[in-house]
Amino acid sequence: MSFNVKNVDSLNFASKKALIRVDFNVPLDEQLHVSDDTRIQAAVPTIKKILKDGGSAILMSHLGRPKGGTEDKYSLKHIVSAVEAALGQKISFASDCIGEEAIQKAAQLASGEVLLLENLRFYKEEEKGDEAFAAKLAQLGDVYVNDAFGTAHRAHASTAVIAANFSQKVAGYLMESELTNADKVLGNPERPYTGIMGGAKIADKILIIERLLEKVDSLIIGGGMSYTFAKAQGGTIGTSLLEADKLDFVLELMEKAKAKGVNLILPIDTVIADDFSNTANQGLVNKGEIPDNWMGLDIGPKTRELFGKVILESKTILWNGPMGVFEMESFDKGTKAIAEYVAKATRNGAFSLIGGGDSAAAVNKFGYTDQVSYVSTGGGALLEHMEGKVLPGVAALAE
Repeated sequence: MSFNVKNVDSLNFASKKALIRVDFNVPLDEQLHVSDDTRIQAAVPTIKKILKDGGSAILMSHLGRPKGGTEDKYSLKHIVSAVEAALGQKISFASDCIGEEAIQKAAQLASGEVLLLENLRFYKEEEKGDEAFAAKLAQLGDVYVNDAFGTAHRAHASTAVIAANFSQKVAGYLMESELTNADKVLGNPERPYTGIMGGAKIADKILIIERLLEKVDSLIIGGGMSYTFAKAQGGTIGTSLLEADKLDFVLELMEKAKAKGVNLILPIDTVIADDFSNTANQGLVNKGEIPDNWMGLDIGPKTRELFGKVILESKTILWNGPMGVFEMESFDKGTKAIAEYVAKATRNGAFSLIGGGDSAAAVNKFGYTDQVSYVSTGGGALLEHMEGKVLPGVAALAE
């Protein structure tokens, strides 16, 4: 694993209290019940290993973006039953992450028991990376385990700063597998290697697109960001998403791809609508021919076929970002088709990495999670890792 980082298998946790940074930033429904427990399930193997060794586990996480201070809707008490269901055992809950109650409950933890602390972000010191706050958290455990890849790109108190307080600090299984799988597309990928970039904004993906041009054989561009390409090439895009300040950049990008011999593939037809709504009137037009007051909301059937052909010829695939507004059934066909093609290529022996966020939600929605090689839990962290940035949460674990 990168950076000379040890994993949980390097330690025996017998009679040790492991303070584990998990990523339980899960979606809650209107009744404040967990609506998707993927991130909780992802942490289970690490917690179970510690308990099996005869250790105890103290779990700390953030949830949402509280404005400052305690907010009931962001309390981790709402996820206790989901964590218990995932672990198959009762857990205790501390209504604060530092202070007397947390200290007492951590001290009383017996071997095989689990304690969940209240939301770290109820303290502004967490996001500020405050050393004193990190030290207060650190006194709760004997060993520090970071299994929160989704927040590894943040230098927060619980994800990076805290590690300096421990002589024994290790990566959890999830953190390790995220880095190992990312390195499969970063190191010496099997060729042909195809990158698939979608989503709304080029601005969010500039660095990763530039880095991919150094690595891939083909780069597929879909989703909202493709309309800026169409506009830059002289097409009409109606009221589709446009980043006017990126028009020159995309033309440079196309030149760069050409110079490097990278096959840059853009949509050739578009599903359009006269409103951003599932029930809007729809149409199908060629690329760059969207009429005024209409917007592109998905890739068309010819594009799906074009992209699919390239995907099926690939041996390594990285996919980040949907092809359209897949949350609306009327405009989910493009994203669903890509998920199908990636799953088929995987069955044919390709390695496929799904890059977190919306792409992970899409493969989950369409039932392909088990048919791709790896689905990352961390969108932002994965992108920064692939951009070549050092992740503070990983660096802090290095020996």
